[in-house]
This record gives sequence, C-alpha cells and structure tokens, in this order.
Amino acid sequence: MVQTVGSHKIFAGGKKIVIRKPLVLRRIFFSVCRIQGQTSWYTSRISFDDPMFSSYYVLNGSENKFRAEGADIFQGNVWVVNDSDVDLWFAITEILH
Repeated sequence: MVQTVGSHKIFAGGKKIVIRKPLVLRRIFFSVCRIQGQTSWYTSRISFDDPMFSSYYVLNGSENKFRAEGADIFQGNVWVVNDSDVDLWFAITEILH
C-alpha cells in the first residue's frame, strides 16, 4: 500500500489537478479538504477527469471536504477549481493498493 498526502494552493479563479491518475496501483481511498476559510463561505468545485467542469461536486459553507473509499472508486485525475475571490489551500490524501 502507498499513501500520498499533500497540499495545494489554488489561486482565486484558478484550477488544478490535485490528485493524478494512478498508473500501476489502484486507488482505494482519497479525500480533498479545504483547510483555509473553514468558517467562511468560499466556493470551490471538484471534478473527476473533467477539466471543463461540466459535472462537479461543490464545496462551500460548512461543507469543506469530499472523501471516497472502496474498491470501486474513481481512478482518474481529480481537479479542483477555486471559484472564490481569495487564494485557498487544499489538503489531499490518497491511498493506493
């Protein structure tokens, strides 16, 4: 098993791949957590292998994290876009098996 932990600063209005598609092992857990502005209403979106964000999950208000686990979870790139007017930090965790 391999665990990856990291942080990413995403500038206001910017987007970034925060977790890359695994090439050899399979992902069994991942989480994306906004660690800045937890009590403020900053909006950001998470997209699963869709850099155009036509389908996404929204983080805003008190909803500041997304997590998934299990054998059948998403295996592609995970994108985050910062829709707020301030730079935000995100913590990511991924476990591969």
